[in-house]
Amino acid sequence: MLWPEMGQGFVRARRPEQKRQRREAILAAARELALKSGVRSVSLGNVATAVCLAKSNVIRYFGTREEIYLELAAECWTEWGAALTGRLAGVNAADKLATAIAETLEARPLFCDLLGHSATTLEHNVSVEAARAFKQQVQVVLGELGEAIERTGIGLTAAEGFEVAAAGTIFAAALYPAANPPLTLLEVYAQDPALKAMCPPFVPTLERALFALMAGMPALR
Repeated sequence: MLWPEMGQGFVRARRPEQKRQRREAILAAARELALKSGVRSVSLGNVATAVCLAKSNVIRYFGTREEIYLELAAECWTEWGAALTGRLAGVNAADKLATAIAETLEARPLFCDLLGHSATTLEHNVSVEAARAFKQQVQVVLGELGEAIERTGIGLTAAEGFEVAAAGTIFAAALYPAANPPLTLLEVYAQDPALKAMCPPFVPTLERALFALMAGMPALR
């Protein structure tokens, strides 16, 4: 899908609201492209083409491709934090918390994809300001989740809740691509079922890892 100025009715963005609309159009196009073909496959040129701009114009709003996706990652963190907080009302045990974390992550494939690329690529080739804004947002989300987890009364402190929520995203970053392999690997697994163990189910595997982490926390206090 192309985003030809989204019916904005202007060619050059001069006013603050026009610049905001163009920035949002760039982010929306980058999001859609990543959902369609994966973060790894999207170039700055792809995004520029989708919004009918030259790459030099896109760079006026985001210094690099990585900055576009780092900002999208920050948005996804906020969305996930809100969704998980909403699930915590029904959490009264560690296993239910593990399920809530796993299921809210599985429901957000773009977030899981971005998690897998954040430390390896998206946090590189960005400005200090962009990196700081991203890390600050992640810290805010995890801090709020830690406090919300403590309020569930399942026996975790806010610091431990922070750690469990953070661990969920770290596990998801590695687990999601393994649980959702490319077509080549699907063919390999079909031909050799003994290798299917290399394709772990996302939610049950993440639940088990998080439950094990929480079970060991009392011994570490």
